[in-house]
Amino acid sequence: MKHAEIAPAAIDGHGLRVAMVATRWNASVIEVLVNGAHRALRECGVAEDDIHLVMVSGALEIPLALAALAQSEKYDALVALGCVIRGDTYHFEIVANECNAGISRVQLDYTLPVGNGVLTVNSEAQAEARMAEKGADASRVALEMAQLLKQLRRPA
Repeated sequence: MKHAEIAPAAIDGHGLRVAMVATRWNASVIEVLVNGAHRALRECGVAEDDIHLVMVSGALEIPLALAALAQSEKYDALVALGCVIRGDTYHFEIVANECNAGISRVQLDYTLPVGNGVLTVNSEAQAEARMAEKGADASRVALEMAQLLKQLRRPA
């Protein structure tokens, strides 16, 4: 049986164009997420000129910016970066659920990989424990999926 598979160690971003969308909320967490995502893109071979960062006000705005970037057809992959910290109201569930649903919708509507680096946590301490690797992981996933989609689109 023939199957498409890319080993994570073989993630190659050379020649790929990637846009990152990050929120301004929880700025100290976002800075670490963005730096980690950027570092991983560069380590995988994405050229500095092929990385674009867009800042949005909050997590609910991430999907709209992703959709606009996807619609531009300029990018091979996108990365979403944000941090939603639970508060005392139902607002957390609305923001976390709708942001993630929007990210998934962009992927499916545009058949464009989106690495989801949006933290949804109960506390700032949980965000700090996860922020160092979450941005890098989201970038690597986006690149891996971009490679996989190229492979799947090749004629048999």
